[in-house]
Amino acid sequence: MSPAALLSALLLTAAPSSPGQKAKSLAASRAWEELYLAFSAGEASDVPAPQRGAVATALQKGCEALKDEDPVMAYSLGERATVYEESAGALRCLARAARKTDQRATAEAALRKGLAQYPKDGAFGLELGRLLMEEQDATGAVAALEKVPAKSKEAAEAKRLLVQARAKTTEETAARREAERLELRMNGATSGRPTVMVETQPAVAGQGRGATRSASLNYESGTGADGMRTRSNSRFVIKYFNNQRDFGQRAEYEGRIVAALDEAYDFTRSMLGEVRQAPVDIVLYTLAEFQTHFGAAKARAVAGLYSDNAIRINDAAELTQQTKATLVHEYVHAALDDFCDGYGNNLPVWLNEGLAEYVEWRYLGGEDPERSVRNYMAQAAKANSLPKLAQMEGASLIMQRNPTVAYATSAVAVRELVKRGGTGRFLTMVREVGRGRPIDEALTEHYGKTRASLDEDVRAALQ
Repeated sequence: MSPAALLSALLLTAAPSSPGQKAKSLAASRAWEELYLAFSAGEASDVPAPQRGAVATALQKGCEALKDEDPVMAYSLGERATVYEESAGALRCLARAARKTDQRATAEAALRKGLAQYPKDGAFGLELGRLLMEEQDATGAVAALEKVPAKSKEAAEAKRLLVQARAKTTEETAARREAERLELRMNGATSGRPTVMVETQPAVAGQGRGATRSASLNYESGTGADGMRTRSNSRFVIKYFNNQRDFGQRAEYEGRIVAALDEAYDFTRSMLGEVRQAPVDIVLYTLAEFQTHFGAAKARAVAGLYSDNAIRINDAAELTQQTKATLVHEYVHAALDDFCDGYGNNLPVWLNEGLAEYVEWRYLGGEDPERSVRNYMAQAAKANSLPKLAQMEGASLIMQRNPTVAYATSAVAVRELVKRGGTGRFLTMVREVGRGRPIDEALTEHYGKTRASLDEDVRAALQ
């Protein structure tokens, strides 16, 4: 603790002060960590209404002071500032810090709230427009940029971006109409030839994280029952959402997809000791197609998802390292669904997502979330403000207050279980829970734990 912070703490100890006075004193001493810890838990109602503004202003000052040198702590301070008062300054700082720490969903929510509550402040419309343009949501960007007041200092920059966004909407509209036409065609298909699967000898599929062997079946062209052209073997059935895409014209890209799928299969087997037995569909979407099919919000939030017995990859135009990691993550969901006889949805969301996230971390070469997220979680663990496993049972983690932290907390919980008994014991428990056994009962039998005691293990691991 700095000398100034120590002096401030001594003064606070010597003479009881109100929450507002305490916050002002810590901010004046630039004791940002102590300020965060003092107000990191609890609700606004815990502070008398006349003092909430002072607490929020102090937290906002910390957010502004640290947004460049320590964006994780700045994010934490900004988030708490808005709990006590959703001022324009607090919302702006929270949005900026959230963007720096890749909490884009939080940034968007803060900007939208600011736009609604402070319509004369041009910064909210401009920053939201920029964010949505980066997320390839030109329609949303146009709506945000059009709300920037003509007389605001942000008006000129907003007008320039508005021209770009309107041009982009023309392209998106065309893509949306084509996707809708194809979806109608898919839904109306009633017959077709079954997928072709031909057994051959193993073949090398390229280089991944070390040499990777291809599936024991070659990929062969065929047509599914839904009328979609496919490339398939006994493990994977590859489809493009746009059925008019020519596999032959995209041979190089498809070859890399095949290698990445085999890599996901092999890596999952090396981690879990077993893999899915039934083949799984892999549906490749462009960003515009994914956005039309699943909505703009989900298209911005996820790189892919597993649903209806298919892994659906968002923005499959390029196969990046993150896209490959997404294939691994979603393949784990597909494997869990198979292990539970098609009832993977019966698993608590934290258990299902936690294993997928943990295996993805391992694929990317680590056992922890990225450093900025881990630092944030360490602070949250000290303040006992991490999400509880019991709160992450049934709804998608994207709906949590901080989805990144929710996914990472779930993965740390799974990591701690795997460390105690390996993947064999873990998957035995998973199968029981998938078939209806209560999670606390299964945790107690296999690990001597409950969700509450596992919460404590997660906190201890992060501290």
